[in-house]
Amino acid sequence: MQGIIYEEASIWQFLFITGLLGGGAAWMTGKAAAQTWSTYLRLFFFLLGLGIGVRFIHHALFGGTMFSLHYYIVDTIVLMILGFLGYQYTRTNQMVTQYNWLYERASLLSWKPKG
Repeated sequence: MQGIIYEEASIWQFLFITGLLGGGAAWMTGKAAAQTWSTYLRLFFFLLGLGIGVRFIHHALFGGTMFSLHYYIVDTIVLMILGFLGYQYTRTNQMVTQYNWLYERASLLSWKPKG
């Protein structure tokens, strides 16, 4: 897996920076975008910028490659998954609490009309 998904000496560095730090920031970015009723497209561009920040942290802390398209794409895919999950989770909570007479929770990430 080293060299394909991460370039660091240990997968723990990748999981810490991309998964925990970057993923937490991506979740909060998705949450903020949902709370301000932003679109998926706007969140997409926010997460592209966050991917650059995560690459910088890899570079600054562990000597990773700053300008590597391959690892930027890998990091950004992880951030996109977590960011869009945070967005959808928050949007579901918004819909079932603000419009409780219209919608009920269908799952953790979706809602349905009451009926």
